Amino acid sequence: MPQRHSAPALRVAVVATTAAAAAVLSVLPAATAAPTDATASAAPAAETVTRDVAPAANVLPALGANPAAMSVSSAAQAAAPAAQAAAARSGAMATAMAQLGKPYRWGATGPSAFDCSGLVSYAFDKAGKDLPRTSRAQAQVGTKVSKSNLKPGDLVFFYSPVSHVGIYIGDGQIVHASTSGQPVKISDIDRMPFNSARRV
Repeated sequence: MPQRHSAPALRVAVVATTAAAAAVLSVLPAATAAPTDATASAAPAAETVTRDVAPAANVLPALGANPAAMSVSSAAQAAAPAAQAAAARSGAMATAMAQLGKPYRWGATGPSAFDCSGLVSYAFDKAGKDLPRTSRAQAQVGTKVSKSNLKPGDLVFFYSPVSHVGIYIGDGQIVHASTSGQPVKISDIDRMPFNSARRV
């Protein structure tokens, strides 16, 4: 003999079925086909389930819409050029230091001999940054910095008008191809009349 269910038991079954359907519908895309005549009578229930489950779409937002992730990405992109420029200055300084002891020769751009701007352009070229050839032209590139705010890798210019350049290495010193008869060497920044400094 068929078993008969009481009304409360049927309500529990319906609620359980509706909850299961909601869980399934929350991860499935919206149906694209219109209901058939056979399922038309079930349409109100489906609409009720869809309305009940709609807020669940907001539980896991798209990664692209995450403001924190977008902020971190933007900050990283903004910092990249500054980090690359700092790395170029550091690399150029290291290259110039590796030329210590090589002779000065007017108009020479290395690698066996240098004049002042030739050493600077050679060092920065090895670091991936193209600079003008002469000290006067080099004094027009990059950003002007004060003598008190110098950082290693900054260009330091001397005399007026500019006629000499070196690379600041810290502690008040520069590496430069100084003059005829003198090798590439380290000198105190105050041994020559300071003109200006640039950060490239």
